[in-house]
Amino acid sequence: MKAVVTGGAGFIGSHLVKGLLEGGAIVHVIDNLSSGIREHVAPGAVLHTEDVRSAEAKQIIASVKPEVVYHLAARADVQQSILAPAFDASVNITGTINILDACKTACVNKIIFASTSGVYGNLEKERITERDPAIPISFYGLSKLTAESYIHMYSQLYCLSYTILRYGNVYGPGQTAKGEGGVIANFMERTINNLPLYINGDGEQTRDFIYVRDVVRANLAAAHHADQETIHVSTGKSTSVNRIVELLRDMHTAEIDLHYRPAQSGDIKHSCLSNQKARTSLQWESAVSIEQGIAETYRSWLQSQ
Repeated sequence: MKAVVTGGAGFIGSHLVKGLLEGGAIVHVIDNLSSGIREHVAPGAVLHTEDVRSAEAKQIIASVKPEVVYHLAARADVQQSILAPAFDASVNITGTINILDACKTACVNKIIFASTSGVYGNLEKERITERDPAIPISFYGLSKLTAESYIHMYSQLYCLSYTILRYGNVYGPGQTAKGEGGVIANFMERTINNLPLYINGDGEQTRDFIYVRDVVRANLAAAHHADQETIHVSTGKSTSVNRIVELLRDMHTAEIDLHYRPAQSGDIKHSCLSNQKARTSLQWESAVSIEQGIAETYRSWLQSQ
């Protein structure tokens, strides 16, 4: 199988590239390295240093003619999206349209799109399903939801197969301490360096934290399942920010200094995604518990020092 991974030098993308290569795929990566890291692209993949909005990115897909395009490249930072919504839309919406055009021209079999739980906003529901209304409260969430709509339209007009994967908050080794879902990486970096931790709000806000290895497995499964479907990649369990601190305190030998500060605009209070549809349509479920994932991530940070 030939695959193109946009954003393949980033956190999730680099893990996905490795997983594809291990499965015997021929992998091309499109990444402008604005946040991705060249050295994180596994040997064996071909890296094209291009922006997903460029004509060059379209030409790469046209020449490679992949069976599957994994579109992970995005500007994934809630607070930056609020400060610069036009740039956020340019990357996340216009970039997606450019990749969709390329898929249409190259007769790509399927596009697999990395979306986010952020499309739902602050739904007051214990566990969100894919049938619940998407009401974003940030430009980031809005841009990803709009990109999803373009994918639906391209599918209707040009018979392009797709799977949209709405991730929970992804974490794991190799994540940088910034951007969407980066609270665990931020805590890891500061804990390892014995710096104080800062929590926005009371720390009781919850997220559905999903380990990156599980996310890779879901992406690989989507190449063969769940055509024309939108599916959660999640654990179906809520974990508070305060609980993450507790787990770190259990592992870290030094005292952790903790400070609370006001909540930020655009932040979601609670988010937990049902993964029932993923079990049936995608034939996938999460395997790594939050305790195991945090422990593995902590060890990875220690080894990188």
